[in-house]
Amino acid sequence: FVFSRTSIEEVEALASIYGDEWCVIDEASRIFCIKISSDLEEPKRTACLQIILPPGYPSTAPPIYQINAAWLRGPERAKLANSLEDLYVEHAGESILYLWVEKVREFLVEKSQSSETGEWPKQNTAHYKMNEAKVLCITFYLVDEEVPPIKHGNTITDRRSTFQPHLAPVVTPRQVKMVLEKLYENKKIASATHNIYAYRIYCEDKHSFLQDCEDDGETAAGGRLLHLLQILDVRNVMVVVSRWYGGILLGPDRFKHINNCARSILVEEGYTAFTDEATKSGAKTKRPKHKKTK
Repeated sequence: FVFSRTSIEEVEALASIYGDEWCVIDEASRIFCIKISSDLEEPKRTACLQIILPPGYPSTAPPIYQINAAWLRGPERAKLANSLEDLYVEHAGESILYLWVEKVREFLVEKSQSSETGEWPKQNTAHYKMNEAKVLCITFYLVDEEVPPIKHGNTITDRRSTFQPHLAPVVTPRQVKMVLEKLYENKKIASATHNIYAYRIYCEDKHSFLQDCEDDGETAAGGRLLHLLQILDVRNVMVVVSRWYGGILLGPDRFKHINNCARSILVEEGYTAFTDEATKSGAKTKRPKHKKTK
C-alpha cells in the first residue's frame, strides 16, 4: 500500500504531541492506539482509541476506529460515536485524528465531572495500562476485515476431560473478538465447559505489549496461560484452550494439560523455538512446515 504524505506527517505530529500516550501497534499496516485520559495529572476516566488508517486516508477514506472502554455503555457510547462521525463529515478529506482525540478527551472530562455528582460509577483506571489493557472492544465503524486464520491443535484426554488448543495470529483487540466469535460458531467449542484464552500484541515503538487473558470459569487458568506466553516471549498471537469436563476432578493436572496444549500448538505453528522444556512437556518437535493441523 502507498500512504499519503499527509497521513504520514499527521502520524509523526501525533506521536510528538502525545508522547507516551501514543502507541504504534503495526507500522506497516498503519495501526495505532492512543490512551486518552480526562486529566493527565489524576485520570478519572480513561479510554483507548484504536485507529487503522487505510491507504485512501484522508482524501477518500475515513479512519477505521474502535474505542476500548469497559465503562462506556448504551446511549453514551452512541453519543460519542455520533460526535466523531459528525466531525469526520464536517472535515471530510482533511486530517481528523487530532480532532477526534480531543473530542474523546472532552467527552471524558464531561463524564468525570458527572461522576463527581454521583451520576456515573467511578472507574478503576488500573485496568487501562497500555501494556496490560483489560478492555471491552466496541467497534463503531464496521470494515470488511477477514477473521484471522484459526488453527486447531490435537486433543489431550485425561479421566474423561478433554482439552484442545486453538491458535490465531492477532494484531488488534478487535481481531481477538473476531476470533472468539468465529470459534463460538462451532457448536462443539461453544459447548465446552471452559474456553480459556490469552493473547499478546506487540507495540513496535514502545517495546511493550497489549495483553489480556480470560479464565472462563476455570479459576487462574487464564493468568497461567498468559504467563506461558510471556515466558515463551511470543507476540501477535492468541491461544484458546477448550476444556470439556468429564465429571472427574483433575486437580492441578488440569493446568498442566492446558499449558501443554498451548505450548504444543505454539511450537507446531512456529511461534517459539524447540526447547528442551517444550520437549519434556510433550510438545511435538517436528518442524511446523511438516506438521498437518486438523
